[in-house]
Amino acid sequence: MNIEGKNQVIEAIKNNATINKIIVDKNYASRKDDVISLARKNKLRVEFLPKKLMDAKSVTAHHQGYIAETVEFEYSSVEEILENVKEESLVVLLDGIEDPHNLGAIIRTCECAGVCGIVIPKQRACQVNETVVRTSAGAISHMKIARVTNLKEAIDILKENGFWIYACELGGEDIYKTNLKGKIGLVIGSEGEGIKPSLKIYCDGIVTLPVYGSVNSLNASVSAGIAIYEILRQKNSN
Repeated sequence: MNIEGKNQVIEAIKNNATINKIIVDKNYASRKDDVISLARKNKLRVEFLPKKLMDAKSVTAHHQGYIAETVEFEYSSVEEILENVKEESLVVLLDGIEDPHNLGAIIRTCECAGVCGIVIPKQRACQVNETVVRTSAGAISHMKIARVTNLKEAIDILKENGFWIYACELGGEDIYKTNLKGKIGLVIGSEGEGIKPSLKIYCDGIVTLPVYGSVNSLNASVSAGIAIYEILRQKNSN
């Protein structure tokens, strides 16, 4: 898997990702460069290529002159996510997010908000790929992501560890009037279908973002961001 873009490559190096080699635009070889210096400090192989060849290797078409060739993304387990939870913790579960840009944006928001981890299903959902890595702007290097066969089983594990599970969807209680302190698991549904009814029944409640315009739904990553930061606000309030 490629990690592409200057900041993304730097974060990957700093967080000890398993990198086979760093590919850099040959025009940068003669100048003082943060990526090259960091790669050599960490004893990583650096290869210089013409931009045309880098463009051919690029998956995202936004490499900025830097590509790290790595092994596939290493997922965590739900149990690993729970290793460092506190009394005021948040885990985000994604039910079938298919757009890699949405997944990357949610990962970025989760990292910024101090979310403990993210749980995604193995089937019928976007997995971590080059576009996700780039969209996360390096945040993926700091975020534990568990990939599970069954989200219901993940919910069971969270409940056994004292979490209250809330689906974020239309038709529920106003999120701003819901007590979301303590250990919370937040379920975000897919872009088109929302949260599956078979999963929703295992949630302890449904929270809804109020909408006042003619369009009654928000993009999945936008909804996730608003809900996550409302939960964060409540956790940090007296």
